[in-house]
Amino acid sequence: MMISVPREVIEQIINQAIKNLPKPYVDHLENVAFIVEDEPSPAQRQLLKLRADQTLFGLYEGVPLSQRHGAVKLLPDKITIFQKPLEMASNSINELTNRVSRTVWHEVAHYYGLDHKRIKELELKENESSS
Repeated sequence: MMISVPREVIEQIINQAIKNLPKPYVDHLENVAFIVEDEPSPAQRQLLKLRADQTLFGLYEGVPLSQRHGAVKLLPDKITIFQKPLEMASNSINELTNRVSRTVWHEVAHYYGLDHKRIKELELKENESSS
């Protein structure tokens, strides 16, 4: 089973997820475009070496803040949220909202230069403190 929502709904969920990020992360989130696409493009899939059976909920493209060394860029960083994979993995609007929120947090963490290991550590710490 899966859920399907209009694009406007997914955009509202993303906007709410951004607002719900921890304050320090929201305060320093600058020059980042959040985009919604149905699915990763063939070029994105190839770049990430995704197999046919692998899916992607979100993608950060840019230079992480931790690697800029004071350089200012004109082009915005881009965080793409992929609607169809998120819908296919969700059975309810609540589940979709939770998946989108986790995806937004994950991609914003990449913007700040966090790797997957550190993101998982922070998520585990968050899960422990909320249970």
